[in-house]
Amino acid sequence: MTPHPSHKHKQFDDMAWPVVVMENRWPAGMSTGWHFHPKGQLLYATEGVMIVHTDAGSWIVPPNRALWMTTGLRHNVTMVGDVLMRTAYIDVEKVLILPGESSVINVSPLLRELLVEAVGINFRVEPKGRDARLLELLIDEIRVSTTLPLHLPMPSHERLRTICDKLCANPSNSFSAAQWAASIHVAERTLHRLFMKETGMTFAQWREQARLVHALRGIAAGDKVINVALDCGYGSASSFAAMFRRYFGASPSSFYQ
Repeated sequence: MTPHPSHKHKQFDDMAWPVVVMENRWPAGMSTGWHFHPKGQLLYATEGVMIVHTDAGSWIVPPNRALWMTTGLRHNVTMVGDVLMRTAYIDVEKVLILPGESSVINVSPLLRELLVEAVGINFRVEPKGRDARLLELLIDEIRVSTTLPLHLPMPSHERLRTICDKLCANPSNSFSAAQWAASIHVAERTLHRLFMKETGMTFAQWREQARLVHALRGIAAGDKVINVALDCGYGSASSFAAMFRRYFGASPSSFYQ
């Protein structure tokens, strides 16, 4: 099911305060439908995992991470498991020095508690005193948060997009760059050049990132690590775990804990 954005979302979009925080609960498999907001948006789930699709690619957002989305970014959020979502809408014209690009950020224990506490603020009146200071600290924590490599950019080049769609559908595909180049009738050197131009990644980097996003989705759904590893084209759970730890500094089984 894909409901349209609620009137509640629009009400928060229209409010004059620089920062507004709200909470929503979504059942597994639900999606928000394609929409955008006239303010910057920080998406955070204290429970469940979100997959956020945009025209330029997708992000996977596990607990203890949040997605910062720039103003006006068209997106659709799909829930993996039941999701308790907290959203901060931020007017970037009034709140300066925020990330200039959409990215997944690490959520510190302090930022988590600030988001949880901010939900209880009455935004129908101007926040003052403690509430205003809480929101100021929330902004400071967003500014200092580190980013994480959880974005899978998608190319606009039609033939390159065909390759990417096939690798997303079947990340275990082991075709070499030369074989993929031949499949779209270009030289291997051209394929590498196009990947870098369109995605900012080499072909090998993009494929590994696609496998990583697929793996995070499987782990979030409760699949066994060995099955996730094989689905992603790895010959063993240990080789997959080594790749996973290189990215996140944690094992696949402990990542969502």
